[in-house]
Amino acid sequence: MENRVRNLEEKSIELRKTILTMIHKAGSGHPGGSLSAADYVTALYFDEMNINPKDPKMIERDRFILSKGHACPVLYSVLALKEYFEYETIFTLREMGSILQGHPDMNKVPGVDMTSGSLGQGLSCGVGMAIGLKYDNNPARVFVALGDGELQEGQVWEAAETSAKYKLDNLIAIVDNNGIQNDGFTKDIMPLGDIEGKWKAFGWHVINCDGHNMADILRAFDEMKQVKGQPICIIANTIKGKGVSFMANVPAWHGVAPNNEEYQMAIDELKGGL
Repeated sequence: MENRVRNLEEKSIELRKTILTMIHKAGSGHPGGSLSAADYVTALYFDEMNINPKDPKMIERDRFILSKGHACPVLYSVLALKEYFEYETIFTLREMGSILQGHPDMNKVPGVDMTSGSLGQGLSCGVGMAIGLKYDNNPARVFVALGDGELQEGQVWEAAETSAKYKLDNLIAIVDNNGIQNDGFTKDIMPLGDIEGKWKAFGWHVINCDGHNMADILRAFDEMKQVKGQPICIIANTIKGKGVSFMANVPAWHGVAPNNEEYQMAIDELKGGL
């Protein structure tokens, strides 16, 4: 277990370096929410999910929907590290004609299971996928990553109650609970209250974890696999900008690219991370 955790921690550092590199090269993008998601995305793609980069459309694959699509650098980075496409493609983020646009496009990027970006819609897409997989007796699972600010969208809760009605135990929502949305703290913009209580009230099995503790993430995934007859919500308690001290928990880093000096400082800090 110790070696497994350490290997994933090392992968998460590479993921963060790639995130910052592509955003810095592009001169635009969303570092904060990409960095907060880096650890559980690493655990999903390098340990938990049944996927095959050589066959991105494999019928039995587990699906991943990044509902908070503006954080696409985390998804593009893990797909690049898993060799869904050439690593050098990361240097084309947001360029005209690139497959890596400012929100993920399932028609352009190998390994992207759902186009996303309009907040609140990802879980509904996940419900449809999960129902379809059940209908086909396909054992694949659907993971949906949502921002905590995204929970302010009513469509999320329509999807949540539908998931419980159909007992979609193949659907896992991961709430990136970092406390910050576009231009401020969620507690100031629209307080979310008892997130765990809300999901439970909608009929979900809820698991809390430290979204930056790899062992705790793996524990949450182990518990997830024991649940039958209910959709699962993993509340990953995270820090926006995690991994780079001057970005951590600072709302201004929601959608700003680091300049040359800031980029080098961030990469140097990450190199000393383990």
